Amino acid sequence: MSNPTLQAFFLGRALATAIGEKVEEAITTGMSGVGRFDAEQREWLHRFVEDVFEQAQSSQAGMDSETDDGVGEDLQATIDNLRAEIAQVRVALQQYRSS
Repeated sequence: MSNPTLQAFFLGRALATAIGEKVEEAITTGMSGVGRFDAEQREWLHRFVEDVFEQAQSSQAGMDSETDDGVGEDLQATIDNLRAEIAQVRVALQQYRSS
């Protein structure tokens, strides 16, 4: 192989093959990372949605049990009592301001 043009050709060809392999490896690794990230995000989102639904169901079950115990009926009485107390405090505050 004394011809420098022929040597340059084979050197360029080997270089192109090596670069192609490295690019292919980098793309494969990158796509694998993207796929893994996507799968992890989907799994995280799935777990998050399940947790939210579980919390909603347990809250609803708690409200249902409170309503069954008569707490729902007492809630309106509590609200009425609080409104009456607020009215009393307002009257007392107006009397204090006027004196």
